[in-house]
Amino acid sequence: MLIATINSSILLIALPDIFRGVRIDPLAPGNTSLLLWLIMGYLVVTAVLVVSFGRLGDMYGRVRMYNAGFAVFTVFSILLSVTWLHGTAGALWLIVMRILQGVGGALLMANSTAIITDAFPVEQRGLALGLNQVAGIAGSFIGLVLGGLLGPVEWHTVFLVSVPIGVFGTVWAYWKLHDTGVRNPARLDWWGNLTFAVGLIAVLVGITYGIQPYAGHTMGWTNPFVLAMLIGGVVVLGVFCVIETKVPDPMFRLRLFRIRAFTAGNLASLLASLGRGGLQFILIIWLQGIWLPRHGYSFESTPLWAGIYMLPVTVGFLVAGPLSGWLSDRFGARPFATGGMAIAAVSFLWLLLLPVNFAYWQFALALLLNGLGMGLFASPNRAGIMNALPPHRRGVGAGISTTFQNSAMVLSIGIFFSLMITGIARDLPSTLTNGLVAQGVPASSAGALGALPPVAVLFASLLGYNPLGTLLDPSVLHQLPQSRVDVLTGREFFPDLISGPFATGLTVAFGFAIAACLVAGVASWLRGGKYVAEEPVRDGSGTEAPSAAR
Repeated sequence: MLIATINSSILLIALPDIFRGVRIDPLAPGNTSLLLWLIMGYLVVTAVLVVSFGRLGDMYGRVRMYNAGFAVFTVFSILLSVTWLHGTAGALWLIVMRILQGVGGALLMANSTAIITDAFPVEQRGLALGLNQVAGIAGSFIGLVLGGLLGPVEWHTVFLVSVPIGVFGTVWAYWKLHDTGVRNPARLDWWGNLTFAVGLIAVLVGITYGIQPYAGHTMGWTNPFVLAMLIGGVVVLGVFCVIETKVPDPMFRLRLFRIRAFTAGNLASLLASLGRGGLQFILIIWLQGIWLPRHGYSFESTPLWAGIYMLPVTVGFLVAGPLSGWLSDRFGARPFATGGMAIAAVSFLWLLLLPVNFAYWQFALALLLNGLGMGLFASPNRAGIMNALPPHRRGVGAGISTTFQNSAMVLSIGIFFSLMITGIARDLPSTLTNGLVAQGVPASSAGALGALPPVAVLFASLLGYNPLGTLLDPSVLHQLPQSRVDVLTGREFFPDLISGPFATGLTVAFGFAIAACLVAGVASWLRGGKYVAEEPVRDGSGTEAPSAAR
């Protein structure tokens, strides 16, 4: 789980080095989609496949599926690390290999939770799942630091770092892991798998392209292709739900949602992921585009330092995750999961109230509080979900839960970017244009830069580029006195310029995160008291009696 989630975030910080390595400008017109798919392709494929792979684990053995996941993940990590192509072909190779690597990641994610649930008695399950959850969530932040350390040295090592762990894990899993779960032989639900994959892919693709500029608009939500993907995807998912009520062996057991603890836990997980998912991007842009340059860091060094300065979140997870899992074994999930969401909402409010040019100790404490809150929530919530599942449905149930979580991550990125862009679009064009003209940039060039979609400015900050050194035409800079060039491309001018519009965007984005966490807390409280689905009881003839619950 650790290595699977490290790989979901390691690219965020290493993207500048990767694009330089394949010799492509991600900010050039037409290349934005390559940038987004390299970031989000892995998340999309894991979101789509985890339910199907969880169902296969229930049918053919979870360990078998898990072992296959390690092998697939390792093979495509190797293929990513030996990339030799350049230009668009190189970027497309990376995207395709990342998507196929995500197939291995989905096999791991779908079955690891079910394997742990099978292996541990109920009185230890919260702690065990807590460690698994902490590994997964901590991996998403550890990946930021690893990407910042490895990318500048040699960008291929960003992918190569997974290989020795993958090889060891593959061998160890085949040697040591044994299936202790209940198998449920059944026929594959081909139509269910097909409609679910098509519908969810369409929705996630629509979100991916919705945050890109379209026909003079700052975003693409009016793009006919985006609307067709979103509306068509929802319709196909509706057809999928109808199919699942008709077939004898559905992949997606809708009846599981009659279990109150399962439904409330997944709703809370969906909302928590909506609040947390896009946060990573927003904080990275805040640090790389504004705070770090204003505190003496070169634009090129900001990716690594952004990962380091975000480590308090991981510390909070590492402290709260196992502890809350252990406590939930004794007292149930509800008080800790609900309290965790309340604490996370307070942390977002703290971040919202900070000035853009904050004192780092205040920022670090807010991040630590956020990590503690999310850690308090994640472990008990996952344990509550898994405890509520009958033993022969744990694979598909874990897959459903992971699908909600991963889909919400992609949706959250779309929501946070849209809210940020909406917040800054009003003031950013005039602020940029007037600031550039004041430094001697010709009005036509300043107006052209001010008219750029805000997403281009955000991506320049996200990639750790010198924004004005990258976005301004070099011929314009050559015409200006060197003193003016030094000001425009220095560490103070651009961050000062966008701080005001960025603060407006932050207020909108963090306001959404607060609302999502508070509603997640309410959903978590509605799960009820401690609920555990028991193993089927066999009578003397070997017949299984119905499962009991307590």
